[in-house]
Amino acid sequence: MARLKVTEIFYSLQGEADTAGVPTTFVRLTGCPLRCGYCDTAYAFHGGEWWQLDALVQRVREVGCRYVCVTGGEPLAQRSCPELLTRLCEEGFRVSLETGGAMPLGLVDSRVVRVVDVKTPGSGEQGRNRYGELSLLDGKDQIKFVICDRADYEWSCAKVGELRLDERCTVLFSPSHEQLPARQLADWILEDRLPVRLQIQLHKLLWGNVAGK
Repeated sequence: MARLKVTEIFYSLQGEADTAGVPTTFVRLTGCPLRCGYCDTAYAFHGGEWWQLDALVQRVREVGCRYVCVTGGEPLAQRSCPELLTRLCEEGFRVSLETGGAMPLGLVDSRVVRVVDVKTPGSGEQGRNRYGELSLLDGKDQIKFVICDRADYEWSCAKVGELRLDERCTVLFSPSHEQLPARQLADWILEDRLPVRLQIQLHKLLWGNVAGK
């Protein structure tokens, strides 16, 4: 029987991507092979509890929310994550996956909304990006760049243009919460008429850096 190591399961408002503001059940899996400089979920690197897949799906059912987000850490670092995603889709949930740009996407159910965080130079993990995986994305998916400074912004603009990412799916530019003012990033996007969407982490505006929110 498949099992996964889980840091937390909680109910809150989605703070990011195309369902920002929507009540959502979050399943945060434990572990991540990356160490991004701006990471705000380092508490999910270690610890957690093992759950059998059936029990985990049942717990999500009990929360009683249509929207489910599987996140981490890095959820795809666990071998059974794709099976969890498929089971949730089969249960009729609208499922999203928050994953870094360093993981293969081929085993992820096509019904899942994939939100892929392409690592910028400011993350310290730029070299781990697997750009070829982005060709698997389609119009329902999203690509996110967390922008730490002007250099990150210019690098991200170049990647969007080079890989024509805006023609594939929605591109999100998100300011690193404690490093770049959201208004500054907004001004840059408008000045350059970029085909991207500004994303501000709603949950941090509401509750700050609080685990389980």
